Order: sequence, then C-alpha cells, then structure tokens
Amino acid sequence: MAFFEEFKKFAVKGNVIDLAVGVVIGAAFGGITKSLVDDIIMPPLGLLISNVDFSRLKIILKDAVVENGEILQPAVSINYGNFIQTVINFFIIAFAIFLLVRTINRLREREAAKPAPAVNKQEVLLAEIRDLLKGDTIAPASPRDKTV
Repeated sequence: MAFFEEFKKFAVKGNVIDLAVGVVIGAAFGGITKSLVDDIIMPPLGLLISNVDFSRLKIILKDAVVENGEILQPAVSINYGNFIQTVINFFIIAFAIFLLVRTINRLREREAAKPAPAVNKQEVLLAEIRDLLKGDTIAPASPRDKTV
C-alpha cells in the first residue's frame, strides 16, 4: 500500500497538476498555431511566390500504382512542403512563448523594483525598544543609573 500512497502524493502534488495543465494548454496552442500557419500565413506566402501551395511541394521517389482508376499502391514521396510549414509553425510557437516569458519577467522586475514602504521614525523607535526588551539585560541609559 505504501507504493500507492506515494504515487497518490506525487500525482496530487501541485507541480504535477500544473505540468498536466501546461501540456493540455500547449497541445491546444499547437492546434491554434497550426491553423494560423496553414490557413492564414501560408496562403498569402504561397501567393507571393507564384501561387505555390506548400502542402503540395514534394519530391516523388516512386509513382503510385494505378489500375482501372484504383490506387493499388500509393506514391512514395518526400513531402518537404509539409516540413516547411512545420518549421514555420515551430518558429511561431517559439516566438509566442518568448513573448510570454519576456512579459512575465518584466512584470517580475517591476514588482521587485518597487520601493519598500516608508517607515516612520516612531515605528523605528518602537522596534528598537521592543528589541531591547527582548534581551535579558537592558543597558542603562546613563552612567548615573548604574548600581554598584
């Protein structure tokens, strides 16, 4: 039973749950960026370079075997257009993460740069008195107060 208890503590720990949420959000973000690349960025880019659809760019190594209009064996090809789209997708995700981390770091720097709240003289004196009273002996205020 100790094994399952240890696993339960591990699985319910905040870091693991945060990681799981991050993975799920990351997968959803990947889908969004894939759509951004495939549906928004690549069509105009293909139009700029002579109406090229990147998803159709490939090097055919072996033609498909077709008999009576039926494909018996699909073509063997290197789909470098899909690879180009995936690379662009990666750079968009990396850039978005960079911007997110940069923003978070700047917010942390601003928070750290805020000045400490001002402490008035009375609070400082009261803190000193408190600290003196915590000690076992209190130093005399003047030489007259000393008892011999």
